[in-house]
Amino acid sequence: MIYRVRHVTAYRYDQPVDLAAHLLHLKPRALAGQQVLRASLRCLPAPDHVTESHDHFGNVATRLFLTRPHTSFEVTSEALVGVAFAPPPPAAATPPWEEVARLAGLGGPYCEAAEYAFPSPHAPADPAARDYVQPSFPPGRPILLALLDLLARMAGDFSFQAGITGISTPVAEVLRLRRGVCQDFTHLMLAGMRALGLPGRYVSGYIRTRPPPGQPRRRGADQSHAWVSAWLGPEHGWVGLDPTNNLIVGEEHVIIAWGRDFSDVSPLRGVILGGGHHRLQVSVDLEPQEGP
Repeated sequence: MIYRVRHVTAYRYDQPVDLAAHLLHLKPRALAGQQVLRASLRCLPAPDHVTESHDHFGNVATRLFLTRPHTSFEVTSEALVGVAFAPPPPAAATPPWEEVARLAGLGGPYCEAAEYAFPSPHAPADPAARDYVQPSFPPGRPILLALLDLLARMAGDFSFQAGITGISTPVAEVLRLRRGVCQDFTHLMLAGMRALGLPGRYVSGYIRTRPPPGQPRRRGADQSHAWVSAWLGPEHGWVGLDPTNNLIVGEEHVIIAWGRDFSDVSPLRGVILGGGHHRLQVSVDLEPQEGP
């Protein structure tokens, strides 16, 4: 499947911004199973200086610097991405979850995975999160069977509701509310996994959405999405799991970046001098490419 992605982020400021420095994670990752055919960023006003590199986690990181006063700032990210992720292994054939946790604890040759087994600011070592996920991980259960059971339980226990949580909402509060959005469910799942010593990555990207039957698709109505990438051990590697939709990540997801939690992969963050109050508008479109 080939997708066209268009993501527009627009700020309007009440007062001029004199200086600004922004860090962007908006270009898709090139991966096995994900081919970036093209990707571009367009900014208004045009930045005075731009650098692009890869961050610690291997994500494309773009840094923009604006030194002239401005009362608005808009970034448009466009990409053409081919997606064909490999299917996961048979769940019953994956190793016991305790063995995966043991290997992650060794570090050494497994240090890349072990890095994601530690608590992070938005996915802390929360005892309530550990207690919530624990019933899915009885002794000896194959790890993917355990993770799929956890996904199903979360789908029954939590409701998607925008507007009641924010970036800084603690995992414990999400557990109390039993409501939230994709980043909340992803942080909760990661906190619980890591409490058991299991590596998990926070993945940011997009998911294909469809309008209700009989209704037209609304332009700009898609949103950024977040999910978990779980390590199944050295033989099987990583698998994407979407706790918001109770599914294994497949051809309807596009990966932008991954890290320990949202703070590592925020699409756009920065420091500005001036500006006063601001208004933010975000528009996302993820559409299948039609024709050649």
